[in-house]
Amino acid sequence: MNLATTLAAEPNEDLAHISNVLIYSAMAVYLLAFFAHMAEWLFGSRSKVARTAAALTAGTAEAAAPAVTARAKGGTATLERPKVVTRSVTGARDVPDGPGAAAGDEKGDLYGRIAVSLTVLAFLLEFGGVLTRALSVRRAPWGNMYEFSITFSTVAVGVYLVLLALKKNIAWLGLPLVTTILLDLGLAVTVLYTSSDQLVPALHSYWLWIHVSTAIFCGAVFYVGFVATMLYLFRDSYETKLQNGGQPGKFATSVLERLPAAASLDKFSYRLNAAIFPLWTFTIIAGAIWAGDAWGRYWGWDPKEVWSFITWVAYAGYLHARATAGWKGRKAAYLALIAFGCWLFNYYGVNIFVTGKHSYAGV
Repeated sequence: MNLATTLAAEPNEDLAHISNVLIYSAMAVYLLAFFAHMAEWLFGSRSKVARTAAALTAGTAEAAAPAVTARAKGGTATLERPKVVTRSVTGARDVPDGPGAAAGDEKGDLYGRIAVSLTVLAFLLEFGGVLTRALSVRRAPWGNMYEFSITFSTVAVGVYLVLLALKKNIAWLGLPLVTTILLDLGLAVTVLYTSSDQLVPALHSYWLWIHVSTAIFCGAVFYVGFVATMLYLFRDSYETKLQNGGQPGKFATSVLERLPAAASLDKFSYRLNAAIFPLWTFTIIAGAIWAGDAWGRYWGWDPKEVWSFITWVAYAGYLHARATAGWKGRKAAYLALIAFGCWLFNYYGVNIFVTGKHSYAGV
């Protein structure tokens, strides 16, 4: 079958129906995973997490240790014990990471493993839904916001599972991730749903596979970085309150003391954003090349192009701020949140409320 015949082929309604069934099935399993993640947090032991607060409020071993006494030729000299600086960013504290959602408890760990297993199953079902959607129209499944949304959520979960497989300490991401995925899919199957159909001529290009796939992957990683940044701000406030002698509420203590230390969350989000930023740069360049092929110009100040560039500038500013002495910790975190907000508006706001050349596929 040649390319022209493929592009002109009518959508396969049976495959489109299977895709819808798989997406709804994935949502059902994600819901079960949500309850399992909740059970992990609720039933995980709370008696083993007080060491984080103790590390913040108790004096360090170095502070309590005596000065060093040195002997030389029968005489003695008292030397100050040298300070060991372990802070990764300005204002960071040498605090151990929390034990995780399960808090090391056997029952909590069981619910955690069930939650991850259900998340894997839901991911496979959703991936199957995306694949059958693509097969139903014999093209990349990124022709409208519905298809972009289900692919985005699939990739976001995939990133989470890959990091888990690499033994990274990100079990804390499970609950906020699954919650967001459910919201994303709920919006996709209701407000954003579009029947499978062929693309407009402007999208008949191999650049669709390159440009849109990288945009989806970048968005998924930016999202994971966004969650880590939000949790960093909460955890940092919690640590500051304890350090100043305050007493956080029982609920806040139960949740926040199980998370990684603020410095760990800050470092994790920064590394994700820094690692994916070059790919986002490539995404914009690839879009410009595709625009040159499709519309005869590389840049035309289309709203989507403008906001893609604004997002690039926002993340560039964040990364630059991280390299500046006075813009680390919370200040840099606020910039990261603004940058992800730009990405989010570029996707939802521009596509729904602003008319431009990228409005060819409708919702």
